[in-house]
Amino acid sequence: MEDSTSRQPDSPTPNAPGGTPRPAGGFAARLAPYAKPAAIAGAAVAVVCVALLVIVFFLDSFNAATYSMTGKSVQDATDEARDIRESYSGVRIGALIVLLVSAASAIAGGVLLYLNRSAVPDDEEDNGEDVDFEDLAGR
Repeated sequence: MEDSTSRQPDSPTPNAPGGTPRPAGGFAARLAPYAKPAAIAGAAVAVVCVALLVIVFFLDSFNAATYSMTGKSVQDATDEARDIRESYSGVRIGALIVLLVSAASAIAGGVLLYLNRSAVPDDEEDNGEDVDFEDLAGR
């Protein structure tokens, strides 16, 4: 093998789709360190956005119920009814946008984790050593 300035993989990555080995260092491999944090953060933010949307739904329902106690309807064409209908519209739109972005990042992180499931980083090679509880406990 000739010397070159580019890094040559030691061996092709096993378990590549289609039965052909894929070389290490592809686009997915370069983004792999960011996949797990993106998936975790995206899922956490998505859960918070869903909780926020549920809270806004209950607050909106409460406002409509208290407004209708006087015999008025939220569907009326008055300025007061329109203000009640639109009181949480900004929060709803913002939460939906953040929910979509965070869900997309969680899905992208999950896809990257799936694509790199068999890739082993250079510093974490399995050298065949088996470590059990006694070794860790110092017995």
